[in-house]
Amino acid sequence: MNKEQTLTGVIRGTGACVPKRVMDNDEIAGFVETSDEWIRERTGVERRHIAEEETTVSMAVEAGRQAVEEAGVSPEEIDMILVATGSADRVFPCTACQVQEALGALGAVGFDLNAACSGFLFAYNTAQAYIASGIYRTILIIGSESLSRIVDWTDRGTCILFGDGAGAVLLQAKEGKSYQPVSHSDGRGGPALTGPGVLGRARSIDQDPKETKTEYITMNGKDVFQFAVRKVPQVIKEVLKENELSTEDIDWFVLHQANARIVDAVARRLRLDIGKFPMNLQDYGNTSSASIPILLNELNREGVLKKGQKLVLAGFGAGLSWGASVLDWDLE
Repeated sequence: MNKEQTLTGVIRGTGACVPKRVMDNDEIAGFVETSDEWIRERTGVERRHIAEEETTVSMAVEAGRQAVEEAGVSPEEIDMILVATGSADRVFPCTACQVQEALGALGAVGFDLNAACSGFLFAYNTAQAYIASGIYRTILIIGSESLSRIVDWTDRGTCILFGDGAGAVLLQAKEGKSYQPVSHSDGRGGPALTGPGVLGRARSIDQDPKETKTEYITMNGKDVFQFAVRKVPQVIKEVLKENELSTEDIDWFVLHQANARIVDAVARRLRLDIGKFPMNLQDYGNTSSASIPILLNELNREGVLKKGQKLVLAGFGAGLSWGASVLDWDLE
């Protein structure tokens, strides 16, 4: 049921940053056995942005700066910075603290959250909980990824999918109604989608690091696809039921941009018009935790989203993890 709370977080600003370098499908076809037609047919991706000079931190800073600027707040007003990433530039200090310093938001507490492609959604839910509790009022949420650095560029099953980028939203407290989110994890499905080891890689203290095999993103595409098309419609129904809403109440379903076939399948299983499921993955590929905020920024800047509209955000990814949230769009 709906949770009537004194405070809820509303989006006051959005931002996005992607690398300058664009890699289209024809370029990929030059070094792995594939084609533009094959990639489009199976994924919907036409091009992706690849970081060269950009970093996970630099993209996060720019996306965050845009969101703060649109919201019209000063860096000193930010209480918390949450960064969702699975491809941080370093193990520590965390990306959020580096963003804090760059933006001059020195009064904000910051930490990173890693839930892979579900990361932004989980960070959004975390921010809402802090706001509802009254602990913080102004929270900057960023999803930022440099996945091209951990992609195996000889594996056509994965290298065609991923891109780099960052997206951000600035939440501020407002009196009103909040919605109950739904989140799930199932560690049994972890092997279906994994990233490179960092500290957890087994290596004796006297072993030469050069002898340790470099790891990349690995994925069982069939298992991940079946998981997504089964669980995402379920969790959308679950979050709507939890908040006493129906699909007719929702104006836009903003899904993690993993694969056009997944988004199409979710729409079909919910018996909804695909037009209610905006997509931009053709231009960016799968940017993991950055995909939802990049899409939100695009919809916001293009004037697609109207004040008072209801949105469902749905994320899914490695873990396995998945979830959904409802929000009222409050920007003019």
